[in-house]
Amino acid sequence: MTEFSPSRAGDFAEYYAVTWLWDQGYQVFKNCGCDGPIDLIAIAEDGTIIYIDVKTLSYQESTKAYRSGAKLTDKQRDLGVQVLGFLPQTRELRFIEHYHETTYTRYRDEQSAQPDLGLCHEG
Repeated sequence: MTEFSPSRAGDFAEYYAVTWLWDQGYQVFKNCGCDGPIDLIAIAEDGTIIYIDVKTLSYQESTKAYRSGAKLTDKQRDLGVQVLGFLPQTRELRFIEHYHETTYTRYRDEQSAQPDLGLCHEG
């Protein structure tokens, strides 16, 4: 992938996430602003609504794992925002586990059939 500025890299990750979510069967709505607690809203066929914050992941040699380097804000936790991690080298996406009772969902459970990206658990 071409090297982008941090904001352009974030845009790239979000647009890639939109197409990935479409492939998963979701209707997707994007935040048109440059800030806010939610990047995307995805709606499943059964009507379930998922608020998503897309984070670009980077590999940390010291831990041999991928990290987003960002934590959910209190507002995001209150809203039940899910973190969708994007690995630019392989263009893989995956919901990242972060342990909070309002944000853990079955959608991350359904990823067990996907290859392990070595993601760290956000706490």
